[in-house]
Amino acid sequence: MGFWGTSLKLLCFIVVQLQLVVIGLGAGDDKLKIWPMPQSVTFGNGILVISKDFHLNKQNNDASGILEDGFSRLLLDIKADHVGDDKVPKNSSLLQGLNVNVLSNNVELKYGIDESYKLSIPESEMGKPVFAYLEAKKVYGALHGFQTFGQLCQFNFKTRVIEVDQVPWTIVDRPRFSYRGLLIDTARHYLPLPVIKKVIDSMTYAKLNVLHWHIVDTQSFPLEIPSYPKLWEGSYSVEERYTMTDAAEIVSYAERRGINVLAEIDVPGHALSWGVGYPSLWPSKDCKEPLDVSNNFTFQVIDGILSDFRKVFKFKFVHLGGDEVNTSCWTTSPRTSQWLRKHGMNGSDAYQYFVLRAQKIALSHGYEIVNWEETFNNFGNKLSRKTVVHNWLGGGVAQKAVAAGLRCIVSNQDKWYLDHLDATWQGFYMNEPLAGITIREQRRLVIGGEVCMWGEHIDASDIEQTIWPRAAAAAERLWTPYGKLAKDPRQVAGRLSYFRCLLNQRGVAAAPLDGPGRVAPEEPGSCYVQ
Repeated sequence: MGFWGTSLKLLCFIVVQLQLVVIGLGAGDDKLKIWPMPQSVTFGNGILVISKDFHLNKQNNDASGILEDGFSRLLLDIKADHVGDDKVPKNSSLLQGLNVNVLSNNVELKYGIDESYKLSIPESEMGKPVFAYLEAKKVYGALHGFQTFGQLCQFNFKTRVIEVDQVPWTIVDRPRFSYRGLLIDTARHYLPLPVIKKVIDSMTYAKLNVLHWHIVDTQSFPLEIPSYPKLWEGSYSVEERYTMTDAAEIVSYAERRGINVLAEIDVPGHALSWGVGYPSLWPSKDCKEPLDVSNNFTFQVIDGILSDFRKVFKFKFVHLGGDEVNTSCWTTSPRTSQWLRKHGMNGSDAYQYFVLRAQKIALSHGYEIVNWEETFNNFGNKLSRKTVVHNWLGGGVAQKAVAAGLRCIVSNQDKWYLDHLDATWQGFYMNEPLAGITIREQRRLVIGGEVCMWGEHIDASDIEQTIWPRAAAAAERLWTPYGKLAKDPRQVAGRLSYFRCLLNQRGVAAAPLDGPGRVAPEEPGSCYVQ
């Protein structure tokens, strides 16, 4: 072959390798705009144009319509309401459609379901139609694949067509944690159904998969409970309520997008509103919280609520609260204090008794239980082994919970409480759920984490910009393999800014990155530098 022939062959090999870039640098690589960062990505430097007849080819039975609906949403997202041009630029290679193969027809959204997917978008081959290919074990993995595909598309304002840059793409992806949650609070401020649905839609963009619905609290009880119909007399007004049919619609809407709904009733504290309809749930007319531990009717009501819940909230878990319980009402009110003396209990004993009895009721309805960490901190060795400890107060609790053999969800308030407007996106990104946990078996007991949007100072007018983009920073922490995460949040600032602007383009009111939570733009300028 000779020197020049060998050199030319080597040069061609190098060029091919440069065209096909394998991402191994992690979340800080500035060549990618995907959020959250996938497990494995390769890409090139070619361009495909989305055909005006771009379509879905299903290689399985989609009787539920979940896949078809997800594809329809994908088309709306990538078009972003731009008016395109049917005239394709000369010499353009067209991407004709997306071939999707879901290996299982079972669409039941169980906890821990396989959410993995594989996405490939090839280069064009002369004279051959080009199709992207998506494979997933479950339809919900395919929905995640749709979200990633949508982030690879962009509208070309010069040619007025939608393009996929950097082809060929090969993406292999799966979540790091099975529980990736967002809490909303409809007790401190009522959230209309369209607002809740819009929050659910925005969660899918960041691949969050649990909506923790803190439905009722001290201030209001907005949900219909058919077994005890006077409970929702504790709502702010007759207009600020949810029927059980409304709740079922929210659950269905979320499930068809791959999101489970975790319902919470916070007992025995945070429950003053229960007694508006049923005053006997109060220890006395002058001391109305926590719920009356001495009255069997209290536990009958909890049983009725969970019985009604089981028909609508199908998730494996129910959240029973258990936080911030001040037992002074029990020790000072005549009826409850007499009951305590009769049973040889003090306030702390009664707190334990109440929580454990509520747990048994939940277990009888087939639920496993999530409780706020105070229950573990006070009597962790008495909790059901089917308890998940929800860490929120401080450090060290997750380590202690898993060392005791219990599962844990991390939501430490200094990092992952969205209502803390001084908590920056950088802190959200760097908060590591497994910090200080080194034993493999114990690490597996941390099922994930959750960002919490408490509602004292948010309502429909400002919920989105308080959630986003900080929740997205936590979402990458929960999705992306640890080794791919950036060690310095400055490495991902540009990519997160791009994702924030993508949310804006899709109609989600995500706030600028610069400054504290819910901050407004400081001055005129591009979305990408705010």
